[in-house]
Amino acid sequence: MDKNEEASGEKSPEKKEEKETKGKDHEDDDDDDHEDDRKIEVGPQYSLKEQLEKDKDDESLRRWKEQLLGAVDIEAVGETLDPEVKILSLAIKSPDREDIVLSIPEDGDPKGCWFTLKEGCRYSLLFTFEVKNNIVCGLRYTNTVWKTGVKVDSTKEMLGTFSPQAETYTHEMPEETTPSGMFARGSYSARSKFVDDDNKCYLEINYTFDIRKEWLPT
Repeated sequence: MDKNEEASGEKSPEKKEEKETKGKDHEDDDDDDHEDDRKIEVGPQYSLKEQLEKDKDDESLRRWKEQLLGAVDIEAVGETLDPEVKILSLAIKSPDREDIVLSIPEDGDPKGCWFTLKEGCRYSLLFTFEVKNNIVCGLRYTNTVWKTGVKVDSTKEMLGTFSPQAETYTHEMPEETTPSGMFARGSYSARSKFVDDDNKCYLEINYTFDIRKEWLPT
């Protein structure tokens, strides 16, 4: 601090700017953590029957919706407004071993360590889910990972728009590589969410997993 600062009791503009920038960094972290919890104003919802009737005069839009719906039985779906999305399972695929298939607990919170990954391995996640009642628009997956309370990774992936059908859907995430080394090994906590364009959350999973030197014996 120079003599002018000591006399006035004020910090230099450069130091003020540095302090404000640091404060903004923390705000940005908080915004990222709570981004998916924000409420979004949405328009009125329509059942599948209402949507097809409403757009019957728009030839291109009608054809797009018919292509999206495929062989959906509109009469069987009924007049339900809200889509129903159920995540059935998560599979961890790695060239190093057989797939690890994990069922989703009813309460969304697996007890204990949910799975173990080998350090430095290549892997991808495969979701299996079903859609009922209505079209779900902009279904996306978010995942945040912490180690000893510090956020170390954040992922967002758009899964797409899906029509209701009897068959299940699958979506495979891009391949990733687990970190390696002494500081990478250990226990992690994570939170995964599946939300749509209306910010409706269909599943939130809070779980823990480990990264170790080797895969656990099968």
